[in-house]
Amino acid sequence: MVQHQRLIIHHGRKDERFRVSAEEGGGLKRAKQKFLSLLFLSILSCCFILSPYLFGFSTLSLLDSFSRESESLSSYESFTSPLCSDISNGTICCDRTGLRSDICVMKGDVRTSSASSSLFLFTSPTKNNTTKPEKIKPYTRKWETSVMDTVQELNLITKDSNKSSDPVCDVYHDVPAVFFSTGGYTGNVYHEFNDGIIPLFITSQRFNKKVVFVIVEYHDWWEMKYGDIVNQLSDYPLVDFNGDSRTHCFKEATVGLRIHDELTVNSTLMVNGNQTIVDFRNVLDRAYSPRIQSLIQEANETTTTVDIKKPKLVIMSRNGSSRAILNENLLVKLAEQTGFNVEVLRPDKRTEMAKIYRSMNTSDVMIGVHGAAMTHFLFLKPKTVFIQIVPLGTDWAAETYYGEPAKKLGLKYVGYKITPEESSLYDEYGRDDPVIRDPDSLNDKGWEYTKKIYLQGQNVKLDLRRFRETLTRSYDFSIRRRFREEVPRLLVT
Repeated sequence: MVQHQRLIIHHGRKDERFRVSAEEGGGLKRAKQKFLSLLFLSILSCCFILSPYLFGFSTLSLLDSFSRESESLSSYESFTSPLCSDISNGTICCDRTGLRSDICVMKGDVRTSSASSSLFLFTSPTKNNTTKPEKIKPYTRKWETSVMDTVQELNLITKDSNKSSDPVCDVYHDVPAVFFSTGGYTGNVYHEFNDGIIPLFITSQRFNKKVVFVIVEYHDWWEMKYGDIVNQLSDYPLVDFNGDSRTHCFKEATVGLRIHDELTVNSTLMVNGNQTIVDFRNVLDRAYSPRIQSLIQEANETTTTVDIKKPKLVIMSRNGSSRAILNENLLVKLAEQTGFNVEVLRPDKRTEMAKIYRSMNTSDVMIGVHGAAMTHFLFLKPKTVFIQIVPLGTDWAAETYYGEPAKKLGLKYVGYKITPEESSLYDEYGRDDPVIRDPDSLNDKGWEYTKKIYLQGQNVKLDLRRFRETLTRSYDFSIRRRFREEVPRLLVT
């Protein structure tokens, strides 16, 4: 957990009563002021001289301490280049300072050996090479031992070059490589974006698409699902590390991905530019636009006309036995009565991403219950509304994983925290049970309790009278936003 300290300066008017105009008191008052000023300066000087003896510390040491603190803050703020960003040829450099991931960079004659899960860096025999071998698991949940134990480890080894015995380059690449794993929690859309796609964007931006992605623990379905995005980050085909036994040769390789925070991009940490999560969303826009155009043509032939003057609201419906909205059909009717065009999305693992993107990208409001599907807020346009229904016991996770990232994307985020009566747990446990009365006490017992009770064992039945206010405000906000965006266009025409 990172603690942020803020310097707060209070500007008040209380001190104004001590201000004295030089013109009010005449000469005598000015003389008194001069005398008091000299007296004050004399006392202040004595304090500086005697303070080491009176108080046991040096005033100069305080000033020196402040100076050192300022210098350290200044150096921190100016430092943006990560470790291993600039290394010499024939070198392996690993940055293991990150809490979430390790990054290793190899520069020189880099060759793959999938059979031994190794990358070899060949150097001249005349060079006194003292680089020690490194091991790395190229996945971004370094702190989570249970899942990292399932991720394939790569060996990074420096070897003296011997032309007669060196493995021959079957495929030579004249651009760098980035190695990463699609193992771990891949299969869950939140983790696919948070642990993989967004870190891939962060890590590869400095190469300007002139980079080859080499995937450890490759899956055909992953490339089919995210190929459109990958094509926006690289001009070259993916390489399946384990499935391709050929020796691939590179002049440089980055092993592992950089990650900033939950579903976000920190512009101050970007190596080449000041990109933000909005820039990542622009990548999604370019990735899915061609397919969306064909979907629009198909829709024009089969779909009935929709009143485009009404704001569009998308309900992300859960396809499972937990965290479902039990009165979803009534929610749809209420939203329509409020003035929305309503679309209910029920995506599964086989749903084409471009179709989801098209629905979200054209919506004014998204509603969903906390869970991995909330990751699709990334598909919303900035300045639109994201309403996350927060079940009991999920406040921290809902805000951390989706609420805060949504705000960074520029969305109007609304966290609708349900009352105990809106939870299915209320009827199951009763109002006085700690499950209802004190969810934090259950969460403190560990992840398994949270998962079993609040994630897997809870559904939601909205109090529609209470929720109506949220819908009405979202509708009004959307109408005002549309008006503000429409006025400049009308003035131009």
